[in-house]
Amino acid sequence: MKRLPIFLIGMAILIGATGLLLAQAPDGSHIRFSPPVRISDRPQNPASPIGILPVQFKAAYGFNQIPNQGQGQTIAVVDAFDDPNIESDLAVYQAEFHLTPCNFQKVKVGNPGQNQSWGVETSLDVEQACALAPAANIILVEADSDSVADLLAAVQAASLSPYNATVVSMSFGYPDFNGEMQYDSYFCNIVAGNGQPVTFVAASGDGGHHPEYPSTSPCVVAAGGTTLVLGQATPLPNPLQLNYGVEIGWSHGGGGVSSQESQPSWQSPACATWSSTNRCVPDIASVAANIPIYCTFGASGWTNVDGTSIASPDWASFFTIVNSLRAGQGKGTLSQAAYDLYQIYYSADYSTDFHDITTGSNGNCGSQCNAGPGYDLVTGIGSYQASNLVTALVAATN
Repeated sequence: MKRLPIFLIGMAILIGATGLLLAQAPDGSHIRFSPPVRISDRPQNPASPIGILPVQFKAAYGFNQIPNQGQGQTIAVVDAFDDPNIESDLAVYQAEFHLTPCNFQKVKVGNPGQNQSWGVETSLDVEQACALAPAANIILVEADSDSVADLLAAVQAASLSPYNATVVSMSFGYPDFNGEMQYDSYFCNIVAGNGQPVTFVAASGDGGHHPEYPSTSPCVVAAGGTTLVLGQATPLPNPLQLNYGVEIGWSHGGGGVSSQESQPSWQSPACATWSSTNRCVPDIASVAANIPIYCTFGASGWTNVDGTSIASPDWASFFTIVNSLRAGQGKGTLSQAAYDLYQIYYSADYSTDFHDITTGSNGNCGSQCNAGPGYDLVTGIGSYQASNLVTALVAATN
C-alpha cells in the first residue's frame, strides 16, 4: 500500500448526542484504517460455537484464577461505523457461555452509517471484553467512519466524561506512514475525565512482517498474535485448573521496526538486536486464532475468526482487571503499562509472569520474522501468565 504524507488541516469534531466539542484533529481523510480480523478457514455458521471457548481461554492463561472481573472500571473498544445488531448478538453470546450480563453501552461519535465490513470486528471486540472483564463497564465507541480523523475522535471521546474509560482497545491499523507521530498526542499522557491515567492497546496487524500504526506509537501497548494449542482439548472439570499447552507465533501477526517512531527508552535493550533507535512492535502477544464470536451483521451467526484483533481487547481486558484491583488498594490506574511490562521482562520474574514464545514466524525475512527466546518482532516479550502477572502490575509504582 502506498504511503502518503500527512497534511494537517484543523477540524472541529463534534460528538453527536453527547454535545462535547473535542480538540482540533488533523484531517486524515486520505488514510483509512482497516480492522485486523479475518474469517478463519475453519467451518463457519455451525449450530454451536467452535474454537477456543472463553472458559478454555481463561484456563490457558490463568484468568480463571483471578476472582476480579474488572468491577468499577470502564473499558472502551473503538470501531468504525454503526453495528445495529451488536446488542442482540452480545445477548446470544452471553447466554451461550453463561456470562453474567455485561454492563454494555454503545456510543456514536457523530452520525456513523452502517458498514458490514466492520461488523465482525465489532462483535469480536465487544464479546471478548465481555468474556474476560464481565463486571466492567464496557463501552463500544463507534466512529463516524474509518478515517484516521474520525477514529481518533472516537478514541478521544472514550476517555472523556461521562464515559471515563481507563483502558481503550483499538483493533485497527494502517502501515507505518510519514507523519504518523503527529497523532501520538491522542495517546500520550492522557488522563480520563475522572482524573485517572488511560492505557491504550492496539492490534499489531494481520499482514505479517511490517509495522502498523497506531500500534507503533510509543504511547500504545502493541498486541501481537500467537497460535495456541490447549493442553487438553475439552474443558477441564476443575474450573481453577490451568490448561496451557503449546503457543507459537501466529503466521500473519504484524510486527517489525517502525520507520517513523523513535524507540522509547524502556524498549532498550530488548530490541537492540534489530534497532537501537526506532520503535519495535509488538510489545506483547496472545492468541490470535480459532476464536468463536456471534455476529449477524457481516456474518451469519457463530463465526470462527483469526486476528490480532483478538489480542487487543483481551490484553485491554486484562489491564482493566489490574486497574480494578489497584483501585481496591487505593491506587490509581496504570499510567505506564508498557514501561511496567518491560521492567518485568528485564527482571528475574519474567519466566513466571510471561510465556516466552520461542517458535513460529510471520514472514520470510530471516531472524526479524522468527520468534525466539526473549523479545522478538513476532510476539514481543510473550503472552501473559495472567494470575502471576496481575500481582506484579497491581504492585507497580506509577
